[in-house]
Amino acid sequence: MNDLWQLLGFGFMQNALLAGVLASVACGIIGSLVVVNRMVFLAGGIAHTAYGGVGLAFFMGWPALPCTLGFTAAASLLMGVVTRRSGERTDTVVGVLWAAGMATGIILIDLSPGYAADLMSFLFGSILAVPALDLWVMFGLDVLVAVLAAYFYHDLLAMSFDTEFAAARGAPVVLLHYLLPLMTALCVVMIVRVVGLILVIALVTIPPYLAERRARSLGGMMIRACVWSLAFCTAGLLLSAALDITSGACIIAVASVCFFVLCGADALREKLRRRANHGA
Repeated sequence: MNDLWQLLGFGFMQNALLAGVLASVACGIIGSLVVVNRMVFLAGGIAHTAYGGVGLAFFMGWPALPCTLGFTAAASLLMGVVTRRSGERTDTVVGVLWAAGMATGIILIDLSPGYAADLMSFLFGSILAVPALDLWVMFGLDVLVAVLAAYFYHDLLAMSFDTEFAAARGAPVVLLHYLLPLMTALCVVMIVRVVGLILVIALVTIPPYLAERRARSLGGMMIRACVWSLAFCTAGLLLSAALDITSGACIIAVASVCFFVLCGADALREKLRRRANHGA
């Protein structure tokens, strides 16, 4: 325990905890919208397409975070355009773009000169190596996401449950159709350094799903999801430091264990309730 407290005194550990806080805000807000709009597969497509942005950054020698952000934002808008026109073929189109983005990233990295030393940090996360500049970028993205969510809150709420009703009440449904994937892209890029591209979808979906079980409103769900995400990031980070294992995987492992335990407890409680009612 003393070693853990001493570890918290280092700047890189403080940066990691702060990165967890900033990522949790985005995960709570955007993840809740992803879950209630049933966009988990689309969010997964956006997350894996971001690998193309990583490959482009390495190939061109550009800064990784801004390049990945721009590439992922463009890919998310493309997904919004295609899925709006494809209708029932949405899952197929997203799957193709998902694979194309991954393939593009792999090819560009193969063609890049030298050795991509930071590649593993993008795949599996490197929260302990988050620089101060990335923290400022994450903070700016958090502010942007929070402002957009607050401004369009009632329209997003209406569209999340009934698109036709939202359009009838004057909500900018078409704009929101493109805005949601774009905000998801911002969220994905923000938490790449925390858990990596491969595990990012779990952190976007598990906390909102757990929050949805007890929340009575979309806003309440967002707040609860932020708390869950922060708990997972903090517990996973401290556990990874204590056991000397990969932080991103440890964060997702903690979230997954909580997910299965709580879902199992709910299923057992429901089974006991039905048995009690049957006996009565």
